[in-house]
This record gives sequence, structure tokens and C-alpha cells, in this order.
Amino acid sequence: MTETFFERHKATLDQALEAITTRGYWSPYPESASPRIYGETAAADGEAAFKVRLGKTFELDQPGGGAPLGGERSPFGLALDIGYPAPDIEALIGAAQAALPAWRDAGPQVRAGVCLEILDRLNKASFELAHAVMHTTGQAFMMAFQAGGPHAQDRGLEAVAYAYADMMRTPASALWEKSQGKHAPLRLIKRFHVVPRGVALVIGCSTFPTWNSYPGLFASLVTGNPVIVKPHPEAILPLAISVEIARAVLTEAGFDANLVTLAADTTEAPIARDLCLRPEVRIIDFTGGSSFGDWIEQNARQAQVYTEKAGVNCVVIDSTDDPKGLLRNLSFTLSLYAGQMCTTPQAIFVPRGGIQAGDEHWSFDEVAQKLAGAVDKFLADPARAVAILGAIQSKKTLARLEACRTLGEVVLAPRALADPAFPESRIRTPLILTTEAANRDAWGRERFGPIYFIVATDSTEQSIALAREVILEKGAITSAVYANDEAVLAEMEQAMMEAGVALSCNLTGGVFVNQSAAFSDFHATGANPAANAALTDTAYVAGRYRIVQSRRPAD
Repeated sequence: MTETFFERHKATLDQALEAITTRGYWSPYPESASPRIYGETAAADGEAAFKVRLGKTFELDQPGGGAPLGGERSPFGLALDIGYPAPDIEALIGAAQAALPAWRDAGPQVRAGVCLEILDRLNKASFELAHAVMHTTGQAFMMAFQAGGPHAQDRGLEAVAYAYADMMRTPASALWEKSQGKHAPLRLIKRFHVVPRGVALVIGCSTFPTWNSYPGLFASLVTGNPVIVKPHPEAILPLAISVEIARAVLTEAGFDANLVTLAADTTEAPIARDLCLRPEVRIIDFTGGSSFGDWIEQNARQAQVYTEKAGVNCVVIDSTDDPKGLLRNLSFTLSLYAGQMCTTPQAIFVPRGGIQAGDEHWSFDEVAQKLAGAVDKFLADPARAVAILGAIQSKKTLARLEACRTLGEVVLAPRALADPAFPESRIRTPLILTTEAANRDAWGRERFGPIYFIVATDSTEQSIALAREVILEKGAITSAVYANDEAVLAEMEQAMMEAGVALSCNLTGGVFVNQSAAFSDFHATGANPAANAALTDTAYVAGRYRIVQSRRPAD
């Protein structure tokens, strides 16, 4: 008998189901790009596969579509010149609806097996995806490999595991029997059907196209919903490759490939609003700016909406017994991908009277100068700096970086760096400013990019209060605190629990506030304005389907 996809990947699913309950470290997709893991030729093959895509039309053989569209240009200066099928919204929605019944009736196990096979093949394509992510987002290659490949695949598998566990919680059928005393008991056979909501829409972002899209894609697909993937117009290729792989697996499994389709667009002719308002679209996953995310939440009333938007991530520094570790950790945190992460802190609160740093007392100005100096030193080696910073994804972020110089006193000015391999790349070091707590209009709104404010407060108590207030108002994905006093740590934890944001305490080693581990860390909470959902929990998957029952007499 031919092995099914579910049987092939059952051990992986079982381990994932265990991991989401124990919350320890686990990943089936190695983050090391070693040839010993992925094969001696995997790196070269992946790069070659990426280069073959350039200057050509990306064929998907999906319904509708006119002349190819595109226009992606790498933040490292490379013109991709790839044309994608212009979407015919009516045709895509019609094809998705036609594909739904057979996929729904296949049941959770079959759907989980297919999704696991898609993830396995995505993992095998990690090197090609890395180049695609690198040259659309500006991530340096190793980060693009890890975040765009294995870590994104982890998040997709995590969503499958949560959804599978939730769907399997209800039995497919049950015998209901109620005693009637002297009379024969009442007996019914009850059947419980997992019924998907309908067509799902995933709207990708420009900085993490796979990492932020895979959870919604796989959560909707495994629960029986066909998915239309709408990438950001500047980062289409990573999701186009993902859609191509998904369609191939679906076809091989005997299902309609139109369960997953691509709806590419351009910045000049966007289609996201039209898609969001289609009555057939019943699920929307969105990652991006607050203005459009808020609009979706307010206007797409027919859909179950999951959003991750902007926020102001905060750090409170009270004291530390490892000042070198603090500076080293924050230097990496503020440099990684030039701050273009939804988890990177922006506002760093420091008491005006300074902090206790080991055996020394650092004034506020010394804290600012030492942190700025540590970042500058960390990025002094151009080769390492380029490998950490990557490139600035959007010209808007570059303009914002320059415009924000006037919002405080500059303690570290941004510098342009050159990458010998990509002379046209947009690479910048961070901008660090100091300002007063009263200057809330400067530090109290998201300034996406490598833009950081060291905020002078009256006390640690005020620092914590300000962090709580701005997160409740603007939202946040992460927060952090450095303190030697357990009472301060407890106060911060209580405040961040009330604000609904994850907290990291005294990170001085190899774990950083802007990194999140699947199967263990919940990315966002859904409890503050930065996101209305968490990656990944039961609430993230349970609303994507409903249980519909039927019953009849057993006799």
C-alpha cells in the first residue's frame, strides 16, 4: 500500500503536538545552512534556482490573469525583472470555492498530511527561498535563510499542530443515549463535521514575507479553507515560490491546486482592499502598518480577521550586574536587520539620575554614550556590519531615518556602508537619540527602521508606567527590563501583563528580545493594539472552522 503523506510525517506531527504543550526547545527544520545537513550541493543548487527565475515570467497555471506584472528590485541593487500572473479576482475566488468541498471532506488527517508535505518541500527549498527573501527584504543571507526558511517553516508547522489538536478534540461521531426509566432509552447517532469558513486571504508584508505569512496560510489550509496569497508588491517572489510548491503537492495528493493561489499586484494598482471586501473572503490574515490593519478590522465585517500591526516596543533599564553583557546584547538587538523587525525595541527608558552598572554608577548621559559606543564598535568591522544589518527594504524607511534626526539629541548618527558584492545596496547603521519623557510625540509612536530613543525619566517607576501607557495606547510585540532588584522585575512583569505584551528580563547572553522561538514563545498576544492575535495559540486556529452536527435515531 502506498504511504500517505500523513503516515510519512506522523512522527513530526506527534513531536509538534508534544512541543506545543511542553513549550521547550524543538524544531524539525535545522537552522544551520551546513552542507552536512542540507547536502553538499544544496547551497549552489538553491542559488542557481533563484537566478533562473530572474528576468522571466513566473508560471503558475492558475485561473485567469492578464499580462504579467511585477517590479521587484532588491534592496541590494539587483533588479529581479520577474513577471507574475496578473490576478483575475473573480476567477481566483470561483476556483477556490470549487476546490473547497473535496478538501473539506478529506478530513483533518489528510489535510494535515498534505500540509506537512508542503512544509517538508519548503524546507528542501530553503536555499532558494533564502535568496528570494534576501533580495526582496534586504535581510542578509544567513538571516534570510533562517528566518525566511526553517524558522518560517517552524511557525507554519506550529499552526498545523494547534489546528489539528483543536479539530481532533471533537469526535467524528458519538452514540448519545439517555435513560427513560421503564421506557426504552432515547438513542441518537450524532455526527460532527469540521466545516471551514470559506475562502481565506493572506496579505504578506515586505520584511518577513514567509515568516509572517506561513502561520495564516497553514492554519487556514489545514482547517479546510482555500487560500489566496496576496504578497506585498515589493516582496512577491518568496511567496510565489511557496505557492508553487503548495500547488504541486496538492496536485500530487489528488486535490485541486487552486486551493492555494497567488494574487500579485503593484504599488500603483493595489488590489488588497478589493479582496478584503469580497463577501466570499471569510478569513483575512494581515501583517503590516496600523492604518491599513485598522481599516481591515473596521471594514471587512464578513471575515474573521487576524492582524499584526505597528507598535512601540520598550526597554526599561534600572540596573544591571553585567554591564558588558547588557551593552553587548542590546548592540546586537539594535543592529539586527537594521531594526526592521516588529520585535525590535524603540524606546529605551533610563532614569535621569542614572543606573547602577556592576560596581559603577552610570549617569543618564553615560548610559547613552556607552550604548551608542557599543553599537558603533559592534559595527566597526564593515564585513560583520553588512552581515548583521542587511539592507534597508524600503526607500520610505531610508527617508524616515533621515527625517528623525531632529527628534532628539543625536548620540549616534547613521552611516552608509558599502557591500562590495552589491555596490548599489541601501545599508545604514542605527540612529540613536536621547530625549525627555515629555517628548512623547517623538518616542511614543512607531518609527520603523534603525531609529532608537533613549528616554530620560524621573525614576524607574515612571519608566515602567510610561512603558505600560504607551503599549496600551499604541501596542507592542515585545518589552524588556534590566534590573537587579526582584521587586522591580515583579513590578515590570505585572505592568507588562496588564499591557498584554511579552517580557524579557535581564538578557545579556545569546538570547535577544527581538527573537522568537516557535513551539515555545508566543509571538504577540492579541491583548494590545499591535496585534489582535497571537502566533500561535488555540484562538488563532479555532475561528477558522466551525463544528456542524447532524443527528438521527440510532435504531
